[in-house]
Amino acid sequence: MNILWDFDGTLFDTYPVYTKLMKQVLGPAFSEDEIYRQLKISFEHAFAVFDLTRQQMGYFFALYRRTPALSFRPFPGVKEVLRAADTNVIMTHNDRKSLLKMLKLYRLNDCFAEAVTGDDGFPRKPDPAAYRYLSNRHPVDLVVGDRRIDIIPGKKLGMKTCLFQNHEPGADFYVDDYQQFFDSVRI
Repeated sequence: MNILWDFDGTLFDTYPVYTKLMKQVLGPAFSEDEIYRQLKISFEHAFAVFDLTRQQMGYFFALYRRTPALSFRPFPGVKEVLRAADTNVIMTHNDRKSLLKMLKLYRLNDCFAEAVTGDDGFPRKPDPAAYRYLSNRHPVDLVVGDRRIDIIPGKKLGMKTCLFQNHEPGADFYVDDYQQFFDSVRI
């Protein structure tokens, strides 16, 4: 099985760290729960909801760049699922340098045939251009993400989809942990 993966919140548990960084930017005006909920929709959405200025967005990204890669951890069982797949590819809005740093740190970089990042100039999700590109190079059987925005492009292209730790309608499969992945999705 060839799998197209989202990165943040799907392969790596990054949103708790992003939430803490955003809390530093916003201060006490918003709870971490509210920040987390908005970030899980999308960064652009959260920036708009919290009415961040360019300076605040810059501060957030500066904090992110200073955050050690060890702060971000892969979800338990990810490595086993990645190794069981025939081919894995990533489509993320994250930057390539940060992505590769985290993958190398946890020795996951050799699990992926290719990655499309925010640096590659493709339109942002839910536009399917990056998914189409990856699928043309590595025919995709399944798209896995943690948000609806991650599976919409796959749906547009007729791919099977799986939502991780999210039960919003629209996916073909739903899993809450990667041990369950083996039982729910046949690799």
